[in-house]
Amino acid sequence: MIRVVLADDEAVVRMGVRAILATDREIEVVAEAADGRQAVDLVLAHRPDVAVVDVRMPGLDGLTAAAEIRRLAPETAVLVLTTFSEDGYIARALGDGASGFLLKTGDPRELVSGVRAAAEGAAYLSPVVARRVLDELAGQRMSRGADARDRANALTEREREVLALLGAGLSNAEIARRVHVVEGTVKAHVTAILRRLGVRNRVQAAIVAHEAGLVPPSAPGTRPRTDPLANPSPQGPS
Repeated sequence: MIRVVLADDEAVVRMGVRAILATDREIEVVAEAADGRQAVDLVLAHRPDVAVVDVRMPGLDGLTAAAEIRRLAPETAVLVLTTFSEDGYIARALGDGASGFLLKTGDPRELVSGVRAAAEGAAYLSPVVARRVLDELAGQRMSRGADARDRANALTEREREVLALLGAGLSNAEIARRVHVVEGTVKAHVTAILRRLGVRNRVQAAIVAHEAGLVPPSAPGTRPRTDPLANPSPQGPS
């Protein structure tokens, strides 16, 4: 069962999100919060698999709450849910270690997919957000590609292999099956990769993988339902 804490200051929105998540029998909303501070407290009390947090809430805003959750409960993945798609929100959420960024105006199925991906240790970006990230990368790719290749080349051969699969959207369990090792070994590799690349989370590591050219456009591990970056395997340090 995937346990979720839901935070939004609008009761009607919480009701709608809860109803969408209830369509998946393996997802359970264990607590609801109406502000950011309450969201942090409920996460610490319930230790859910995923926290779904709105950006704009009274008191402690959603992005600050997301950063607090990642700091105090790193085992809980955070999905940011909002009607706003400004680049500043996207950059801040991902920079603080969020596992994904979803728009309230998107397909309801994206919410279920995002929660499932985050719980599996993968990251998930709404296709609209993923396209904006990819467009931004395209404008910077030439200048950043050389740096990304240098950083990737500093990894061991196995770490580069894991990084490529991470960038293709695979979770730890999927990578373990692909390279024929136990999941704990993959987790150790991912932790080492994040440290050696100097990045804070797996979304950022996936970006390095793409910039370094480790992930072909039609990589076999890439999840077909979105762009490669729509599910780059996770979030936090592992």
